[in-house]
Amino acid sequence: MAAGPMTKSKIITHLAEAAEVSKKTAAKLLEELSALAYKEARKGFTLPGLGKLVLVNRKARLGRNPMTGATIKIPAKKVVKFRVAKAAKDSILGGK
Repeated sequence: MAAGPMTKSKIITHLAEAAEVSKKTAAKLLEELSALAYKEARKGFTLPGLGKLVLVNRKARLGRNPMTGATIKIPAKKVVKFRVAKAAKDSILGGK
């Protein structure tokens, strides 16, 4: 593999070759997977062996304006987080 992260086109090419389908079909599959993840993220979306998207409520907190140093209040909000699966961590970092 070349240095640097894989681009979308490289991912599509790899998927097309691995599944022995056209690049157009692989691109459609990737787009549908993304759309499904966006739609289902509120309930939690899991990609087995890779990780899951979860909706988390972040509490209100005090922060600091980096330009002026003044303390500001940061409101509570919902954020989307990706939690990496244990199998992926072990594979990437080397399990015990």
